Amino acid sequence: MTERFVVLKLLIVILRCSSLNMGATKTDLFTKEQNDMAAMAKALAHPARIAILEYLVAKNVCITSTFVEELGLAQATVSQHLKELKLAGIIQGSIEGTSVCYCINPKIWKQYKALFNSFFKDVAPNGQDCC
Repeated sequence: MTERFVVLKLLIVILRCSSLNMGATKTDLFTKEQNDMAAMAKALAHPARIAILEYLVAKNVCITSTFVEELGLAQATVSQHLKELKLAGIIQGSIEGTSVCYCINPKIWKQYKALFNSFFKDVAPNGQDCC
């Protein structure tokens, strides 16, 4: 290898390492609760995911393939939203034959509810508009 090639390779490694730090969201500046709430909000940040959760809560049973008909979205789109909700832990799935059966994960659901309830506290009116 030529010296020039080695230097270029070293520069690429340095740039890759520095770009990993430059794109960071600096989550370490925030509390665990703030990071948890942001992750939860991100998991809920699409109307299709909200519709899926509302449907699961309303049915309160394990659901397999009715999401496509219920939401009117393509199977691939529904699958992606189910994947995001499952990664967040708010739903759980079990394999039944060739299908996956989804339901609300009650433990995580309670955590979401408690965290958002504590965040959305009542704001006491101060007798005047603030803005």
